[in-house]
Amino acid sequence: TACNGVNETSSRSHLVVRARITTTATLDARTTTTTGHLNLIDLAGSERLKATCAAGDRRREAQHINRSLSALGDVMAALGNGSRHVPYRNWK
Repeated sequence: TACNGVNETSSRSHLVVRARITTTATLDARTTTTTGHLNLIDLAGSERLKATCAAGDRRREAQHINRSLSALGDVMAALGNGSRHVPYRNWK
């Protein structure tokens, strides 16, 4: 991986945290258990081009990374909102 102008302050690493939450309730001698999952994802790569001081091929690479992460965000938003259309192929 080549360095850029934000290496001192940017870890450029990914983080995935998944929490499983389970609750149990008893009502009228009947026990109900409900389980849910919370997924938190932080993807490295989306950085301001001005801050990176990138030029040439490195600048184009950063632009492609930022666009693909934006497209992934559109997909996640559509899935989260229950949208009828999910833009899986929205990246060009």
